Amino acid sequence: MTTNTIDTKPTESTAQFTAQSTTEAINEAETARTRLDLAKSAPKVFRAIVGFDAAAREGLDPALVELIQIRASHLNHCAYCLHMHTNDARKAGESEDRLHMVAVWREARHFFTEKEQAALALTEAVTLVSDGGVPDEVYAQAAAHFDDQELAHVLSLILTINTWNRVALATGKVAGTDERR
Repeated sequence: MTTNTIDTKPTESTAQFTAQSTTEAINEAETARTRLDLAKSAPKVFRAIVGFDAAAREGLDPALVELIQIRASHLNHCAYCLHMHTNDARKAGESEDRLHMVAVWREARHFFTEKEQAALALTEAVTLVSDGGVPDEVYAQAAAHFDDQELAHVLSLILTINTWNRVALATGKVAGTDERR
């Protein structure tokens, strides 16, 4: 009788990958430390963004808020905000299935309500505004699902997450280091 054994010793390539990953994480942390802290360097500006964000969220479904923030963070390649908002969504009861489908929501529409789809489409159009503006049909679809006040808040939320993404990217925030806590 033969027994199959699995060699649990790290291979050279595994060790090299681990060392490389560790080095990259250290380099990211060093970069973050060498860049300014907006909250400390411009506290009035930082508080204004926090206030804008809080006002934008008012009256919106917390699950929708997180979906919008996750999608914009995907598009902006902001790992810091993506990590933060997927964790917030999980804490709010969002399913793993839906979280995994946000990036490909058009191919997985059955995971999202029509209202959520309209918000995600508007999020994409506003986030990628330089690619052709906000198409009338995207705006009309959002307006069909949200009253004027809700739509103003959705639009404001999209603007704030795009601002936060740019702050995080410009100041070298590192994913997994949520500084709100």
